[in-house]
Amino acid sequence: MRVAIVHDYIKEYGGAERVLETLHELYPKAPVFTTVFLPEFLGPHRNRFKDWGIKTSPLQEVPFNSKLISPARLVAPLVFRDFDFSKFDVVIVSQTGAYTPNLIKKKNAVQICYTHTPPRYLYGYATARDWRRNVFLRVFGEVSNHILRMVDFRSSQNVDFFIANSENTRKRIQKFYRKDSKVIYPPVEAQNLDVQKGNFFLAGGRIARPKHIDLIVKAFEKNGLPLKVFGRTFGGAEDLDSSKENIEFLGEVSDNEKYQLMAEAKAFIFASEDEDFGITPVEAQMLGTPVVAYKSGGVLETVEDGKTGVFFDILTVQSLNSAIDRSTKIHFEPATIKKSAEKFSKDNFKKKIKEFVGSKSKK
Repeated sequence: MRVAIVHDYIKEYGGAERVLETLHELYPKAPVFTTVFLPEFLGPHRNRFKDWGIKTSPLQEVPFNSKLISPARLVAPLVFRDFDFSKFDVVIVSQTGAYTPNLIKKKNAVQICYTHTPPRYLYGYATARDWRRNVFLRVFGEVSNHILRMVDFRSSQNVDFFIANSENTRKRIQKFYRKDSKVIYPPVEAQNLDVQKGNFFLAGGRIARPKHIDLIVKAFEKNGLPLKVFGRTFGGAEDLDSSKENIEFLGEVSDNEKYQLMAEAKAFIFASEDEDFGITPVEAQMLGTPVVAYKSGGVLETVEDGKTGVFFDILTVQSLNSAIDRSTKIHFEPATIKKSAEKFSKDNFKKKIKEFVGSKSKK
């Protein structure tokens, strides 16, 4: 079975790229087709993609392409149609929500799309940049998004089988694409660390506007509890800072450093809005650490209130601090938290993907 993999672009390492990496482990001979590959922006994760058969589009040669990730969505559908998949039996599209990658010329191949989310900017979900604040961008954006929504729907009809990364995303696929999908949770793994709990709380990951790290910082500025924040900043979060001594910014860290921090933390704080799944809260739970999470999106499927974490209902400092205070009064059992997260393991993901692709591919 000849397999090809399609991914929007490779410039950062997050949950979508972790799925891409695991798909490549399952099908190591499969070439990866993407718009641009920019390893210089991957920090400690750049070697993960070493020796891959990555095939880029003409956008790879465009000057300042790293600055054009967002505008490139206007031409991305045409770019993906330029790739040749005539030699493949199965094409697995990794749809991150950045572009519209499904409008490919698949020829006789079976097209399977693993969807993290339909493009958030097309359907009214919070995005990294608040482009509506600028009048010109708002008018241009609304017109272009109207066209892109039609293209996105047309692209979705090209897909033979959808896989959703959560029940939350399954509902979005049904709503916007009128397509059924199977839920296979993303691969989550963490080292089994035997460490003593520290006295600090932890937040971080991909630091962008919808993650509301700024709200978390404000909450800890007010409650005075120790907080550590890790991760690389993206659009809308560049000015994230605090003069309070109880708050420490660690920048981008390796996986080993992240797991160590998660294992030692009293709780992991997660305030992401409309998150499709949310891998970092699951990573924390795999290490026996409870989560304080905004009651929205994928965490409703991964966090059990009062058992593996605590929810807060409103994106305010008061609501978050009330939940943090509640979490400190609950005795969380690390073994129970770890067991609850087992269903999100990497091995489980690989098993289900292999079974699904095998059952849908043409013999």
